[in-house]
Amino acid sequence: MFIYSLFVFVLISNLISNVAYNFAITSSIILCLGLSVTIFLGVSIMAISKHQLKFFSFFVPAGCPLPLVPLLVLIELISYFARAVSLGLRLFANIVAGHTLMVILSTFLFKLFSLSILIFLLTLFPFIIFVGIIGLELAVSFIQAYVFTLLASSYIKDAEYLH
Repeated sequence: MFIYSLFVFVLISNLISNVAYNFAITSSIILCLGLSVTIFLGVSIMAISKHQLKFFSFFVPAGCPLPLVPLLVLIELISYFARAVSLGLRLFANIVAGHTLMVILSTFLFKLFSLSILIFLLTLFPFIIFVGIIGLELAVSFIQAYVFTLLASSYIKDAEYLH
């Protein structure tokens, strides 16, 4: 139920932002990082409560020579905590990049359409391309919701079974 709710929340947030003059809440770094850190903390608490001290074996690769353990544990800890940041940043960066592109192109096309009749007619071809980019932006909304929930599901699976 959590994964479904997460998917619907991110998807609706992304799709609403594709309507003109609407703010994309997923283009807010605070929301994206807050959501990903909350998921990360919940998954970590779930893993620690289920596996207790065995959870920390997650940070020591199997068959690792003893002198390398401190270095590898440090690398694995950094990798583990980077999950929380990367989950939110991925969603934020993709949504902001798409919306920034849409703002730039729509402003440019508006200026071209308002110059003269000849330029207006010549601008129809770039406008058709712009409509195609709008379709791609809608696809990105679905894909980012899917990727976000897929990665959250993967983190939950890792916490459940410790790889």
